[in-house]
Amino acid sequence: MWNWLRQIKDSITQKTTGLMRMQFWREAVEDIYCDNPPHQPVATELWRAVKRHNLTKMWFMKIIDEREKNLDDRAYRNIQALETYAENTQSALLYLTLEMLGVRDIHADHAASHIGKAQGIVTCLRATPYHSTRQKVFLPMDICMLHGVSQEDFIRGKQEKNVRDVIYDIASQAHIHLEHARSFSKKVPVKAYPAFFCTVALDDYLRNMRKVDFNIFHPSLQKKSTLLPLHLYLRSWKKTY
Repeated sequence: MWNWLRQIKDSITQKTTGLMRMQFWREAVEDIYCDNPPHQPVATELWRAVKRHNLTKMWFMKIIDEREKNLDDRAYRNIQALETYAENTQSALLYLTLEMLGVRDIHADHAASHIGKAQGIVTCLRATPYHSTRQKVFLPMDICMLHGVSQEDFIRGKQEKNVRDVIYDIASQAHIHLEHARSFSKKVPVKAYPAFFCTVALDDYLRNMRKVDFNIFHPSLQKKSTLLPLHLYLRSWKKTY
């Protein structure tokens, strides 16, 4: 379901079509929790997962509601708006993952909240070059204004210092969330760690961003890291996230 919802925005030309698809999934979730899933493969598997792991309906609804709000092609008003979006999508997905792992722990939830926000911020950064080619910019407006950067600067692919300063400020916020999440690590059940291994990719991207001095358009940032599987194995072996 996550992939279906994620692809809706980029696959539609009219908002009405997106709203109809979101409504389908909203009704599908309602039917799933009434033990009457629609005859659709993803919905059927989701119903089985809900029954097996007693997943919380609220998280699914938050994801759908937030994705629906995001159908409007507008930049985030400020960094807090981006974090709210990330909390209601990425973090909500992590809460569901924790439930599937059999973890219901307040410290794990706190870590999931921060990791989800970091993931949402990094996703927004990673997508910036792609969105720019489509004449769209979703980076927080307050940070852009702080450094005197316009959306047109990103659309034109400018790499001046003030543009890089915008990226630095946003990336720093993602790093702060990761550090907050790790501050709970001694209290988080080890059983929850697999849900948080997405931090490997986040760390890798932020590290590579620093190497290119926060030039969001640098070609190296669009390449897949061949060392990610190794880093993931080491993180798993060390039982850290």
